[in-house]
Amino acid sequence: MGHTRPVTASAHYPGRSRPAPVPGAGRRRFPALLAALLLAPALLAGCAGGPEPRRAGAAAPAPGAVRVTDVPPDDPFRANNVLMRALGLVGTPYRWGGNTPEGGFDCSGLVGFVFLDAAQLYLPRTTRDIARARAATPPKDRLAPGDLVLFADGGQVFHVGIYVGENRFVHAPSTGGTVRLDRLDNPYWSRVYSGARRVLGPAGAAASGR
Repeated sequence: MGHTRPVTASAHYPGRSRPAPVPGAGRRRFPALLAALLLAPALLAGCAGGPEPRRAGAAAPAPGAVRVTDVPPDDPFRANNVLMRALGLVGTPYRWGGNTPEGGFDCSGLVGFVFLDAAQLYLPRTTRDIARARAATPPKDRLAPGDLVLFADGGQVFHVGIYVGENRFVHAPSTGGTVRLDRLDNPYWSRVYSGARRVLGPAGAAASGR
C-alpha cells in the first residue's frame, strides 16, 4: 500500500460503543471527480445486501438542510486518489474497530485507511481525535472533495465520513451495514452534521502527526 507501518485497530468511539444510526431511505470539477460521481449509482448497489430501511434511495432534503457549494481541492491529485479509493470501498461490511477491506471498517477506520493508502497521510484513529486534529476548518457549506465531514450529538463528535462532492459523502455507518454513500441534506445527517476538516493541503499536513 506504499506505507511502512499499518494502522492498528483500536476502540472507535471513546467510552461505550456508539455506532451511527442508519437513517431512512460546484463550481469547478476535475475530470476524475466527475467520473467517480457518475459511477456512484452503480457503486451504491453494493449496499443492497445490508439491512437498509428503504431501497428507494435518499430521503427528500429537510427544510433548512445544509446545501453545500463544492470548491476545488487544494491538492487535486491526492483528493482524486482519496475519492477513487473511498468509492471503491462502497459495499465493504461494517465492523466495529475494523480498519481493513478484508476485515471491514468502522467510520474512523475507513477514513484512516483511505487517507493512508491513497494520500500517504496518517490520521488519528478515533473520531474525537480526528475532530481535534490540527487542520483547516472550512465553512460547513463550502466543501472540497476529500474533506472530512463530522457528525455530533450533544456537542460530542461520534461519526466521520469523506466528502466526495455533490452533497454526498462516503462512510461506514453502523453495525450490520456496509460502507455506503449518503447525502448531507438527508434529514438525519443534516441534523447531526457539525462541520468539516480539510486535511489535504498545506494546512492539513500536521494532521498526520509527522
